[in-house]
Order: sequence, then structure tokens, then C-alpha cells
Amino acid sequence: MPGYRHRYMYYMTGLPGWMRFGYSPGWGTLPPGAQYLMTGTWPTWQANYAWQNMPQQPPFDPYGVTQLNKEQELQLLKSQAEALKNQLGQIEGRIKELEAS
Repeated sequence: MPGYRHRYMYYMTGLPGWMRFGYSPGWGTLPPGAQYLMTGTWPTWQANYAWQNMPQQPPFDPYGVTQLNKEQELQLLKSQAEALKNQLGQIEGRIKELEAS
């Protein structure tokens, strides 16, 4: 079946030719994503308006904690240190119980 080789390009790339080569007659020129990357604007005024008026997200924090000021961070660290001291005391108490028995 050598006559059907062109059909395998879709399966190799996962993209049809109009996406692979970056042109579609329906768009006129470049696909929307490529136009935004090259010019900084979307191809339609609706997309530009929606993009510019999108609500701002707070900075991403991977631990899910918002930014703390010095006093809050100090209080948090002190409470964590106190909790660790309590846990260490419980562990040492259990060790003494097990050694005594």
C-alpha cells in the first residue's frame, strides 16, 4: 500500500496537517496561539478583551500558605517548635516505658 503513506503522518505526530504546518484557510494566516506568541495580541477583539480583563490570580504557593508577615511567621514557627517538643517528650516517655518493661 505505498499510495497511502501520507495518511500515516497524522498518526505519527498526532496533529493534522493544517495544525502541523501552522496554517488554516479558516484563520487566514497563523493559528491563534502562534499569533499571540508572535505579536502579543489575539486574532479577535473578543479574545483580546477577555484576556486583558481576566481576574488576576494571587502568586502561586506550592504549599498552599499565603504570604505571612514577620509576626505571623514567628508565631507559626514558635507553635511548630512547641508541638515538636511535645512530640519528642511523648516519644522519650514511651522509650522509657519500653526500657523499663
